[in-house]
Amino acid sequence: MPDLEPEKLTLNAPYNSQKQLLTHISPRSPLSAHITENESIDVSNNSSTTTHNTIDQLCDNVCEMESSDHSPSRFSYVSYGQESRIDSELRYLAVGGFAKDDNNKNESADEKEPTEGEESDVTTRKNKKTKGSSLAKSLSSGKLTKPSPKKRSGLKLNLKKKEKTMSNEDPKYLGPYLLKQARELLSTGDHDPNKALELAVRAMKAFESCQSEKTDLEYVMCLHIVAALYCILRKYDEAIPIVERSIEITNINEGQKHSLAKFAGCMQLGDTYAMQGNIEKSILCYKAGLEIQKHILGEQDARFGETCRYVAEAHVQAMKFDEAKRLCKMAIEIHGKNRTSNSLEEAADRRLMGLICDSKGDYETAIEHYVLARMAMTANDHNSDVAAIDVCVGDAYLSLARYDEAIFTYQKALNVFRFTKGDNHPCVASVYVRLADLYNKIGKFRESETYCEHALRIYTKPGPKSQSDDIANGLIEVSAIYESMNELDRALDLLKKSLKAYEKVPGQVTSVAGVEAQIGVLYYMMGCYSDSYNYLKIAISKFRVAGEMKSGVFGITLNQLGLACIQVDLFKEAADLFEEARGILETVYGPHHPNTLGVNNNLAGTYDAVGRWDEAIEILEYVVGLREDKLGTANTDVDNEKQWLAELLKGSGRDRSKGSRSLEFLLDG
Repeated sequence: MPDLEPEKLTLNAPYNSQKQLLTHISPRSPLSAHITENESIDVSNNSSTTTHNTIDQLCDNVCEMESSDHSPSRFSYVSYGQESRIDSELRYLAVGGFAKDDNNKNESADEKEPTEGEESDVTTRKNKKTKGSSLAKSLSSGKLTKPSPKKRSGLKLNLKKKEKTMSNEDPKYLGPYLLKQARELLSTGDHDPNKALELAVRAMKAFESCQSEKTDLEYVMCLHIVAALYCILRKYDEAIPIVERSIEITNINEGQKHSLAKFAGCMQLGDTYAMQGNIEKSILCYKAGLEIQKHILGEQDARFGETCRYVAEAHVQAMKFDEAKRLCKMAIEIHGKNRTSNSLEEAADRRLMGLICDSKGDYETAIEHYVLARMAMTANDHNSDVAAIDVCVGDAYLSLARYDEAIFTYQKALNVFRFTKGDNHPCVASVYVRLADLYNKIGKFRESETYCEHALRIYTKPGPKSQSDDIANGLIEVSAIYESMNELDRALDLLKKSLKAYEKVPGQVTSVAGVEAQIGVLYYMMGCYSDSYNYLKIAISKFRVAGEMKSGVFGITLNQLGLACIQVDLFKEAADLFEEARGILETVYGPHHPNTLGVNNNLAGTYDAVGRWDEAIEILEYVVGLREDKLGTANTDVDNEKQWLAELLKGSGRDRSKGSRSLEFLLDG
């Protein structure tokens, strides 16, 4: 049996190839360079996709869809803040959302609260504004004015009195009233989500008790609020059926408002699945929402382009780069048609396209997109964004082995980050890690270790504004460098610290599974096979929960767990794992890929070890045939496997145990 290639068949891959293992949290993944503060553009897509992109302008005042103003801030899904997406959605829904028009249907035109599109008429109605419209304006601007303690206490007393009065009222009045109280509680900014949830659930039940054949959009908004509050409390299983109900009861044939409600529901359901770590289901929901928006707005609307980018980011996270590239290309083309080239929005699209090309290995094209994005950022004086793009350019230069250009680009970004963010910001640490990786690749290990220490000083003592996922990613990056230096104990310690950091970030099932799988690989390399088996087993179970059963990463992890099973004498389990891994890798990589051939060899070796020689022979004949077609008959790998096959054929009729020799070959590989 030929020697196996560990770097191809196991998860202890070199630093660069680990981005295929640690899905969404790769050390060298181009998506790890992103803006972590309240800046104008954020196209990062590791955990930020699930927790930091906001939807506060998800479906701003549906009546504005009917106007000719197609500004990107309306009926779009993506906005550029850094607050929690659920918090920002609640902030939007507190204003009244797409049901605002229905709430005001009995008001006269002069008494109506002004919408964003009617702000030019504000001065003519200044004396007729209600307190609610002032609140709506402050919410839409993102600047909440909290009521004084006296007013808050008065609100609570007033709420209790009104609830008592309304308790015997018709449910059709009680539902809107309770929903209004829930929104007012949310708008205070220091609300208790449990209290708001209690009011919203009571409102939902009141709406349900008096539903007519025609859908009440205020009821749909109530469902969205209840689901969002469940998400804040991390009760995702309770939130999902409620959002599904909101989608089910809305009909796009009933007008644009209902289409808007269904679009909002699809995107919110996608976000909820994403926060659970179920990327596949989230993408299905996003695609449904995208189709609804395209049907309403058309393919050239800027808001449709923004949603294309949002959905493209989700595809990047799922490592579906071809579909991500298609969607991002659509977003870029929309800018050309709308003559908005060189805008911040196009810069975000160009940067994402660069990241996609980088991930596909097309580094020259990636640099072209990065340069265009950089020019737009420079024209708009976004220095931190320029520095973040410089980091991406440096990554591409590093992948092309253009080391001097990469060093120059990294140093330029480092100087900007230190000046604009301070010496202890995670962005500074991320550049230190890249410099450490570069010097490690060119054999300057002392410089590499120095930069690792600089980065760890920041990651181990993060500032108050540091994001937990940024810290976790940084620790993983440094761990990979130490692993490549064969300092396995230090690498293992950093991976365990990254797990603790991920405990503070919701919706990171897949990322945590990737880290645990890598811990299992390190234990395997250190000869701690029982620990390796335990960590890999846990990682596999989490990958299954997250729906990641068809990815190459999952197949490779199955293969590694199979090798650990052999070391602890669990041969039947090993055979089952290799069989499952083979089916996945053949689909993902194809039959000729080294990973696929390697897992076939592992399976044949396991069959040979347990006396299933006919099956081992069948697999080896298949592998030898593939290798001869691909590599030729004179290749060393082909020759070794042919010798192994000849031995099996020769001894297949004998009554002898050949397990020990085959196992020796398997484990040596």
